[in-house]
Amino acid sequence: MRSAIVGPNGSGKGTQATLLVRHFGIAHISTGELLRAAVAAGTPLGRAVAPLVASGALVPDELVLRILGERLAETDTAAGFLLDGYPRSLAQAEALDTLLAATGRDLDRVIELSVPDEVILRRCAERFAIEHRPDDDPEVVRSRLTLYRTNIPPILERYRDRLVTVDGTGEVETIFQAILAALSR
Repeated sequence: MRSAIVGPNGSGKGTQATLLVRHFGIAHISTGELLRAAVAAGTPLGRAVAPLVASGALVPDELVLRILGERLAETDTAAGFLLDGYPRSLAQAEALDTLLAATGRDLDRVIELSVPDEVILRRCAERFAIEHRPDDDPEVVRSRLTLYRTNIPPILERYRDRLVTVDGTGEVETIFQAILAALSR
């Protein structure tokens, strides 16, 4: 299975991705985690993207694609992978398709977690109070929600033949079972 899971920051993508990769035995690839790890490690890429990550701005596509290409080249992705939160723009979707096609791969499914903005804001505020992640700051979340709501429709249209949309509100296990049911159709 080669899939992507999309949804706004705080939609539960990471939680559901963890369950899905365990269930299917595939690699979990979170561009957010890859970028945060680069920032924490102080790599040249990390230093370049640190201010963008902290402000909630989107990291330039060429940088994200570079780090993603390196990750997709690792051997654990041969059995499949789940992209967590990527692509975030139509340009990223097009670049991803080109990157995958160069290796003879394609996305099988795109899973969209649909969650109302007020739920996203509450979840991120709760997480920010505990973890203090800069991208969970309420102002950053509002900015990212605006970007997400603007950028996601053309991505969903591009992948409409592979798209499954699942209500991302409710209990974690209920959402997970809904995803599995949708993937089996």
